Amino acid sequence: SGINAEYGSTQSTGKLRESMPLIVLIRNKLKYALTYNETKKVTMSRAIKVDGKVRTDMCFPTGFMDVVSIDKTGEYFRMLFDVKGRFLIHRIKKEESAYKLCNVKSVRTAAKGVPVITTHDGRTIRYPDPMIKLHDTVKVDIATNKAVDFIKFEPGNLAYITGGQNCGRIGIITHKEKHPGSFDIVHVKDSVGHSFATRLTNVFP
Repeated sequence: SGINAEYGSTQSTGKLRESMPLIVLIRNKLKYALTYNETKKVTMSRAIKVDGKVRTDMCFPTGFMDVVSIDKTGEYFRMLFDVKGRFLIHRIKKEESAYKLCNVKSVRTAAKGVPVITTHDGRTIRYPDPMIKLHDTVKVDIATNKAVDFIKFEPGNLAYITGGQNCGRIGIITHKEKHPGSFDIVHVKDSVGHSFATRLTNVFP
């Protein structure tokens, strides 16, 4: 089957263990419902959008950098991590809800020589800028699914840590160590001057 086992549902936009179901978001975090049935009514009323698409499944997983929109109340949120690695629901303006940042997980050539990149949330973007490489971050216009800008993965750039012991920390990439056959390690320095090391796959520039 074309779906990787760890992705669970065909609708899922990311790994299930790194996501928060809509029911937890609506009932426990935003307090828009008190019970399971109330949450179901909220989602079935087509009031909740994730990345611009109406989601009626209250078990739909929202992941890092996803934009959750509630048009009826005029509220928009972006899913981030706090310094303890827990999901942080960050309130944003309507203008900011039009785009999201995505980490590039693969760069390849599809059928008929079409260049394609795949992002951390499962998006496939055709004809990206040829300068975009693996592990870079792209700014994606949610409505058109086009990459409108990108940030290179290189020393000196700011990065968000999205996994491991340092999940949720933000710092400047100082250097990268290559370990063939094992995990590449990236060294990051935060605003207070503390340095720490993490796996390359945990770094989101």
